[in-house]
Amino acid sequence: MHNDKEKRDYRLNGPENKRAQDRGLAEAMWYKSPVPRERLRELMTRKNGPAIRDTLLGFLVLIGAGILACYSWGTWWAIPAFLLYGTIYASTGDSRWHETLHGTAFKTPWMNEVVYQIGSFMILRQATPWKWSHFRHHRNTLIVGRDPEIPLKPKPVARSLFMEVVHLFGSTQELKELALHCVGKFDAEELDYIPQSEYRKAIWEAQAYAFIFLMVIVACIIMGSLLPAMLVGLPTFYGIGLVLITGTMQHVGLPEDVLDHRLNSRTVHMNPIIRFLYLNMNYHLDHHMYPMVPYHALPALHEEIKRDCPVANPSIWSGFQEIFEIRRRQRKDPSYVFIRPLPPTARPYKFQIHDGVKKASG
Repeated sequence: MHNDKEKRDYRLNGPENKRAQDRGLAEAMWYKSPVPRERLRELMTRKNGPAIRDTLLGFLVLIGAGILACYSWGTWWAIPAFLLYGTIYASTGDSRWHETLHGTAFKTPWMNEVVYQIGSFMILRQATPWKWSHFRHHRNTLIVGRDPEIPLKPKPVARSLFMEVVHLFGSTQELKELALHCVGKFDAEELDYIPQSEYRKAIWEAQAYAFIFLMVIVACIIMGSLLPAMLVGLPTFYGIGLVLITGTMQHVGLPEDVLDHRLNSRTVHMNPIIRFLYLNMNYHLDHHMYPMVPYHALPALHEEIKRDCPVANPSIWSGFQEIFEIRRRQRKDPSYVFIRPLPPTARPYKFQIHDGVKKASG
């Protein structure tokens, strides 16, 4: 674990990458809470039924919200109607993108791939680059110089959240990368985790996305209206709020450079509606510890390992209070590290302690 006063370099092609490898943090063995083998096999069983049900229901709700939004177009009711539509659009895309990326949502591989491609487009995350980015994220969670998905790096939380609300740190970067991928160019960090054999597929996907966006623009011009873009494309920007809220809960404010997901991942209890839109990713510690357990089995997995894990945050509000308190204390003392207490039944944390690191419990 590393949190001294020196400024960290989060680039994947910077010196921290080699430093992590030299310290044995890259692609390392992670701690896992014990689960009986037979029980784990049951939890890892993939099923088509739950994913077909939740996918169809999710898109039916989205279509219904879209119809409501279209009928409200041109009135003041369009503001709440499109906010609802955009929230469902972005949240549905984000969660379906994530679960099918892992290949665990459906038992049938082609179903995972079809929904993954749709979800990737909806949330504006190019399918192939993000697949390899996310694989790296799981193998190197919050390992500086190795994890391409470290959220809200040490920037002030309030300012970062404000910028993320309009997706200025997210989708605008994705649009830039989309343009580069269309002409076969990849940045230095992407070259660190995307296999060369996947370049052609990534280029084709980027060109397909660009073609769809072009057709939406043409539809707007023909209709003389922004409505087509409000239904496809722009919801990724204006409907991102709930995705931001749920995503912030996952890792922000937690220790870097450790090999124990109980330290760097956060499980937060959420209401059934958000859990449905989020496909149970609020059980995020549980998911990182056993990423091959399908989303519909995560509540059961949580019950199996909770005696070995810190108590989950009881609500989103509790999670945000924790994040802001961590960042407040880190501004005063950059060496402060938040470590949640474990229950008496838990095994000790697996730390990677290095000279100059100061531990502190929350």
